[in-house]
Amino acid sequence: MKSAMRAGEKVRLVTIRMLLAAITQREVDERTVTTDTAVLQILEKLVKQRRESATQFAAGNRPDLETKELAEIALLQAYLPAALSPTELDAMIGETMASLGASSM
Repeated sequence: MKSAMRAGEKVRLVTIRMLLAAITQREVDERTVTTDTAVLQILEKLVKQRRESATQFAAGNRPDLETKELAEIALLQAYLPAALSPTELDAMIGETMASLGASSM
């Protein structure tokens, strides 16, 4: 957050503050310390919300707001672990099936 402030990156700063607010809100609501798993869930939820908003803005002919939402998605995804590619997923499924001796579902 400090580097975004120093660099004058307003979109990044707002997005990080939004994320920190969401994490703090969950901690207050549940009265617990947020775990890494919970933070990942919050990130996924925020990305999903931004995607839905971007779709709505595109349908409403608001490219300026759509662009803002897409920029926030890109910033939030930087904090998420990399998703598996389809080939990596197929390989894992194949390995699991072979280890279990399964030939079908």
